[in-house]
Amino acid sequence: MKLKLTRPLAFFDIEATGLKTDTDRIIELAFVKVHPDYTLESKTWLINPQMPIPAKSTAIHGITDQDVVGCPTFSQVAEEIWSFISNCDFAGYNAIRFDVPMLFFEFLRIGKYWDYSQFSIVDPGNIFKRKEERTLAAAVKFFCGYDLENAHSAEADINATVDVLLGQFDMYPDLPTDLKALSLYSNHDKEILDLSGKFTLDDDGDIVFNFGQYKGNKAKQDLGYVSWMYSKDFAPDTMKICEKLLGINQ
Repeated sequence: MKLKLTRPLAFFDIEATGLKTDTDRIIELAFVKVHPDYTLESKTWLINPQMPIPAKSTAIHGITDQDVVGCPTFSQVAEEIWSFISNCDFAGYNAIRFDVPMLFFEFLRIGKYWDYSQFSIVDPGNIFKRKEERTLAAAVKFFCGYDLENAHSAEADINATVDVLLGQFDMYPDLPTDLKALSLYSNHDKEILDLSGKFTLDDDGDIVFNFGQYKGNKAKQDLGYVSWMYSKDFAPDTMKICEKLLGINQ
């Protein structure tokens, strides 16, 4: 069974200076774009993060400060990346938690708002966790029957993720073939409202707080707390939800 694509599905993987998606920087960014006719197009960028790469990060992905000397900065390749991923839906292993927010904040730093509400995001990692509870290397072995080599190389990881998602369709014929439905499934049947997860939807489809003392409460029933949030320094996408709830037109 093949996934039904109406526009390209861009698998991507990021290696970075660390795990803080709002402050760490991208070092390597790899894409495999699957077109609706299932032809493939790939692109990888090695990027100078303009900050030292911590030794603990180098120990994971093997990229050193010396490796990125002379490489372009994100701002220098941003337009090329933006053009490459335009009109795409996206997929990546643990992308909802890490890769999507990391790329979101990189674009935000150069004045581009990457509106993830306009595309679907499929996370094979979450599908795997719902089905089997495993890592990417185990997923490759389980679904594809081979050992993942060069793990934590963005290019190796993203090619493995393509194989895993296709293998999941072979293994689980009940997976949705509609990309939007698969996107919801891979995020535990929840629409992504903001990348930091401050808001989510309840079973009634209402926006609820997803943190703090009001977690689980409907936001429309406590607009005072929404106003408090709007007065603070939350991420721009969280602020947009606050504006919607408060009826503020920006």
